[in-house]
Amino acid sequence: MPYAWPWSGLLAKFKFQNQPAWAQHFANLMKSAPFVADAIDQADGLIPIPLSSKRLAERGFNQSLVLSQKLSPQKTHLQTLLKMRHTPAQSSLPRHERLTNLKDVFALAPLEFAKLRGQRIMLIDDVMTSGATLNAAALVLKQAGVSHVSALVFARTPP
Repeated sequence: MPYAWPWSGLLAKFKFQNQPAWAQHFANLMKSAPFVADAIDQADGLIPIPLSSKRLAERGFNQSLVLSQKLSPQKTHLQTLLKMRHTPAQSSLPRHERLTNLKDVFALAPLEFAKLRGQRIMLIDDVMTSGATLNAAALVLKQAGVSHVSALVFARTPP
């Protein structure tokens, strides 16, 4: 979906007004997009973009995790990708700062390296703006030996 009305307002309710029930509706729309159901079937696992512990405490839930669980609970990897430090929200930064804000911020849980080698992983997030978050997460996964990384987001800002 384009990150515009009405989706931007509904995503804000989902994320910032503690309304995780929207996740089922968003996941249904995501699955109905061309090729998405097949891509989920072909993935060995879905990894939601993690939040920092500070942001998780503020929101009370990780919106990407809830989306991932609605897309495929059996394929969702919990606690695989970790956010090692709190960073300013990507949405609050200009594009050039978004590209460096997430440098070395993601890591894999130590016991996950061997499990991920050769796997086909799909990253899950709610919104993509510059792609910096997905790129930083994909880099960590590729360095761990993941054979294929794809991404699925609910909404995207216009390029």
